[in-house]
Amino acid sequence: MVLLRLSSLALSRSRFALSPIAETLGSMIVLSRPCADPWLAPWHSRHHEAFGAVLNADPFAKGLVELAGSTKYLPGFFTLPPSGGMRTGLTEELKPVAAARDADVRADFEAAVARSWKRHDLNWLAGHGWGARTADLFRYVWKQHVSPDWPRRRALLERDVTYRAGLLAAYGWPRALQHMNRRSAWVGTDAIRFSDQPGPDHIVGEEGMLFVPVCMTSGTWLSEAPPDRYALVYPARGAAAATERPGPPHALARLIGPGRAALLHELERPATTSELAAQLGQSLGTVGGHLAVLRDADLVAGTRVGRRVVYRRTGAGDLLAGRSAT
Repeated sequence: MVLLRLSSLALSRSRFALSPIAETLGSMIVLSRPCADPWLAPWHSRHHEAFGAVLNADPFAKGLVELAGSTKYLPGFFTLPPSGGMRTGLTEELKPVAAARDADVRADFEAAVARSWKRHDLNWLAGHGWGARTADLFRYVWKQHVSPDWPRRRALLERDVTYRAGLLAAYGWPRALQHMNRRSAWVGTDAIRFSDQPGPDHIVGEEGMLFVPVCMTSGTWLSEAPPDRYALVYPARGAAAATERPGPPHALARLIGPGRAALLHELERPATTSELAAQLGQSLGTVGGHLAVLRDADLVAGTRVGRRVVYRRTGAGDLLAGRSAT
């Protein structure tokens, strides 16, 4: 079992971040396969054929993507923890990728082959300048296939961060990490279980862990930068729900009004006032008024997270909305 151990200082400094390079990597893996995610299906149908043509024309790109999609070890030179928090940009992430030495790149690819569940050779690793070629591939895929869809994706990722930040503020890290992926869980008071496979513990530095959502329905990986920086990349919740979600029960709308019923239903996932307004197509004033009524009735509660207030349903709100309190 692989554990990530955090001191109390590291725990207090742990935070969320976005990573365009992680989103691009996940997108390459998704595009290389048949699509199993309804939320990404329209995007996949628009880009799958063109991406396949790029891979077929470039053995290096094809070998890299096929290996990345079939190994338990992702090469470390292009899976570094993001350094810009929620404002991380692709350009800054690609600088160390492009600067990676060929010897280090080959060692990373060899480690990935050794941990793959498929047979691979590295015949495609020809020539030189592999770090720069990898950066060029990521830059091209981001520009052609990911960037046009980034506003929609970023909204989903920020919604996931808001949801988990609300749980963190109200209940602490164990609850915020719940269901982040199939294997991760809080262990004791100072450790996160990353994998149930045998392996050494990792000691997280005083700057804390980063938690990075991506728009994939499955798959997670650990990013590491020596000596002690770590980021856990995980599938953002809510992609499937964003495709098609039933509305609130008609009886609830008759009881408390359609506007407040829709808002209470939407708070199945904690959100801020501005996020609720955008999701429901209502003004901030209207949403604020509904929240005030629901708060006075003890159906919702707000928790301050930095400069934002994240609203969530209370136990009574869960019961009224037809959900079991968790």
